[in-house]
Amino acid sequence: MDDRRIILDLPAELWDDLARVATALELGAPESAALYGLAEWIAQRKSDIADRDPAERYFINQALDDLAARRKP
Repeated sequence: MDDRRIILDLPAELWDDLARVATALELGAPESAALYGLAEWIAQRKSDIADRDPAERYFINQALDDLAARRKP
């Protein structure tokens, strides 16, 4: 069995919406749109997780602090 395979039973309304999106964005079959959507969702969650890293938050906050300091008269 291939552990990288996911089988989903979608409600008819969700499948229809997926098919409409796939057609509108020229992504091909609804399955292709689902894969694209899953990849986007994972990328966003990875970004959310990275934002939780205190070192990353400090880096961003430090950059904002530096920018604010340059703007002060």
